[in-house]
Amino acid sequence: MKPKLGIFSLTGCGGDQLQILNMEDQLLELVSRFDIVDFQEGSSRKVEGDIDIAFVEGTVSTEHDLKKLKEIRARSNILIALGNCAIEGCIQAMRNGETTLAERLKDVYGVEEGFFDARLSKPISEYVNVEFSIPGCPIEKEETLRGITSLLHGDSPPYYSYPVCVECKLNEYPCVIVEEGKPCLGPLIRAGCDARCPSLGLDCIGCRGPVEGAENFAAEYQMLLDKGYTKQDIMNRLRVFSGELSDDFLGGEDDE
Repeated sequence: MKPKLGIFSLTGCGGDQLQILNMEDQLLELVSRFDIVDFQEGSSRKVEGDIDIAFVEGTVSTEHDLKKLKEIRARSNILIALGNCAIEGCIQAMRNGETTLAERLKDVYGVEEGFFDARLSKPISEYVNVEFSIPGCPIEKEETLRGITSLLHGDSPPYYSYPVCVECKLNEYPCVIVEEGKPCLGPLIRAGCDARCPSLGLDCIGCRGPVEGAENFAAEYQMLLDKGYTKQDIMNRLRVFSGELSDDFLGGEDDE
């Protein structure tokens, strides 16, 4: 029997599901290898019961999201966080530390907490166990395809333990921090995009989230400080795609 695959969405833009649809030539091959039991953007077909692999995009931002996520977890053998909303909260969680949910509801909608089915946006790992993750905002098509293929063969999806800077060096791209003084986050961000932005002369904006151990890349971090960027500048940029990072993520004192 074909493995059963579900692709689910919580609160988010749906861009990660769209990237899967954008696989185009590979999509028919993918469909032929799996029994896709749920794919909101791809089909109206929904099949109840156990799932071998579930991909979940988006944050938990409502009570409905939380209930849905727990139901997906209960019926799935492997659950994969798809994209940075699901992994780290992304844009939806970037200001969680600044105001309370009650304050937001009052300021934006003029209602009291409890009026809407709302929660502070959180990544899915806050509530359920996650076996693997595929980062990005949006995800990379090729990385996702390799991940799905790896799972089909019984292996783990790709995992990048090094930053975008490594891919820059492998491709012999000039360093936009050193050469142009741009606030590139490449030293702190997960590789896997083949350094797309630096390849175009642009600074990395951090859409794949911090690489594990990013806080230890002292020399690269110091380059940004030497160019006149403060720790707060860097943290503000990191939070756009990495959600609710604590102020002491990078450690040390802020250099003014």
